[in-house]
Amino acid sequence: MLDLIVIVIVTLALVNSNASMVKRFGLPKKFELQLHYLLVYHLFFCLFFTWYISNYGGDSRGYWLFGMEQVLIRGEKTWFSYFGDGTTFILWLCYIPSQLLGLSYITGNILFGALGFIGIRYIFVMTAELFPTNHEVLGIPLFPTVFYFLNLHFWTAGVGKDAICFWGIAWFLFAMQEYKSRWWQATIALFFVYFARPHMGQALISGAGMAILLGSEVKIAYKIGLSALAVGAAVYLLPSTLETLRMEELSLESFEQVSGSRSSGLNTSNVGSGFDLNSYPWPLKLFTYMFRPLFFDAHNFVAFFSSFENLLYLWLSLFIYRNWTPEAIRDMPLFIKAGMITFIPVAFAFMNTLSNLGIIMRMKNMTMIYFLLFCFYLIAHNKQLRIQKAKEKLRYYQQRERIKAEKLEAKVNN
Repeated sequence: MLDLIVIVIVTLALVNSNASMVKRFGLPKKFELQLHYLLVYHLFFCLFFTWYISNYGGDSRGYWLFGMEQVLIRGEKTWFSYFGDGTTFILWLCYIPSQLLGLSYITGNILFGALGFIGIRYIFVMTAELFPTNHEVLGIPLFPTVFYFLNLHFWTAGVGKDAICFWGIAWFLFAMQEYKSRWWQATIALFFVYFARPHMGQALISGAGMAILLGSEVKIAYKIGLSALAVGAAVYLLPSTLETLRMEELSLESFEQVSGSRSSGLNTSNVGSGFDLNSYPWPLKLFTYMFRPLFFDAHNFVAFFSSFENLLYLWLSLFIYRNWTPEAIRDMPLFIKAGMITFIPVAFAFMNTLSNLGIIMRMKNMTMIYFLLFCFYLIAHNKQLRIQKAKEKLRYYQQRERIKAEKLEAKVNN
């Protein structure tokens, strides 16, 4: 009974907040309907995620049922005895609803999935508000189609680090877009991202600092203060991040050593969708992380549907050079700048450590949407400029014709 009450309350809260978000940002009514459709779609994935993990296994169920044997808790097991980073942080989040309230695993997936949906909604609202125009591929508009991508919903629809990190990153970037009034939200979001995955928190705060420093929309006083705060936070968090990654120092040699040891555990001899990462040159590693699995790699139906997404990523990336301009980068919303600057080091790190296509799909889901929106914005900005030039040319010819008509009329009257 308690499970049903919690599910109904969470669902109604999301429906009501959809309407309030659209009203708050002055968006058309049709976007409220789109958010409701996305919510139903996402709740379906919460149910599908429950079925998938229950049948095929995964850490998610272990988090909720406290079956994570690799986490050793000494002494009496209380709520705060689980507080820490990584796996223990997720157990800490699950302790009250799972151990004290006794909620079921499916309710846990809906609770975590609600956070994943909120993250999707943050990005949806910013895209609807800040993008100058839409773009179509094969007659299909990118917005809001890209927000129905399978991976965007599947990996954010259940208990685990993925939903927390995706939600936290989206919330952080949403707060950064209006940093003057939402700075406190960015602080809370960073807390969740860092304790779920310290290296992602490190990349996020560093990316935000760089975006602020390079952003033209940020006043110089704020730029100095916020950049200094970001650098200070990054330096402060660095020791614990290195400890989590089991690296002695921040150097290319240490990184490659860790990369080699981790990738060896995910090669083709152990994992069905694995590959020999150490034999790949750097360009192929990057291509694999960014654009695989493609159709010839698909080892299950999730990978098959992911192939369509990756094909779109590959197609849009081909237009970066043609649409890249200093003006487009200058006018780009701060959340995309910060998201892309975060995406680059994360992609560099993961392309050298992940040698399993299933894990690649899961891990790149946290930041790949910002690469897609980066390509989308460049195309949309260029398209908007072409539309403006066409309108200016039309006005020019209309004005010239009007002057001709006035001269002709004056000549006739004389």
